[in-house]
Amino acid sequence: MKKIIIANWKMQLSIKESLELARELVKKNKSAKNELIICPDFLSLPFIGPVLKKSFFGLGAQDSAEEGKGAYTGEVSAFNLKTLGVKYAILGHSERRLHLHENSAIINKKIKIALKNKIIPVLCIGEKLEEKDNGQTKKVLVNELRKALKGIKIKRANELIIAYEPLWAIGSGHSIIPVEAEIMHGYIKKETEKILGKKISVIYGGSVNSDNSALFLSQKNVDGLLVGGASLKSSEFIKICQN
Repeated sequence: MKKIIIANWKMQLSIKESLELARELVKKNKSAKNELIICPDFLSLPFIGPVLKKSFFGLGAQDSAEEGKGAYTGEVSAFNLKTLGVKYAILGHSERRLHLHENSAIINKKIKIALKNKIIPVLCIGEKLEEKDNGQTKKVLVNELRKALKGIKIKRANELIIAYEPLWAIGSGHSIIPVEAEIMHGYIKKETEKILGKKISVIYGGSVNSDNSALFLSQKNVDGLLVGGASLKSSEFIKICQN
């Protein structure tokens, strides 16, 4: 079974740099071993889409609006993203929860609009360090799942992806132990199946690199990776993609 590997470039590159990196990745990767997705910033999407069109990479967005249309200055609709060839959208990322104050109600609306426009949501969930230290990890995760997925209905399991990203591991250089990730992913899958009635793919994110990616991907319940900083270097990301 193919693993899902997503590159989240965040707001780290210029349009020119994004285009150059996309071209390098397409040139270097000739394998369809895994399902590969690139998520550049909004402004780079129309330039990178054509580059990826005949490659093994799919196009994803880093976010999507909670409304379909209207007077929402600065927002980008799922409909317009779809017209650019976007197939996936990262929703509920911890950085947006923290810096832009997104809550589960907003994320829930975003998921519904994305699904309506045939875009696959990549729902991010994860616990803070103090929550982990207090033994609240499972409680936090199931609470986020229930709120974000309230009223969500899907026909097929591949219409949605869950990304488990422990907040204390993102950008810290300290990733969770692969065996622990395996346990948490198994728990998330069971809880998600209770909510949706489907076995959803769960991928891991948080200080993933070419040195530890193979260990994560070897775990039965880890269905792929959401890669941040390591996806900004073509040679590094290709190593991860080819595991």
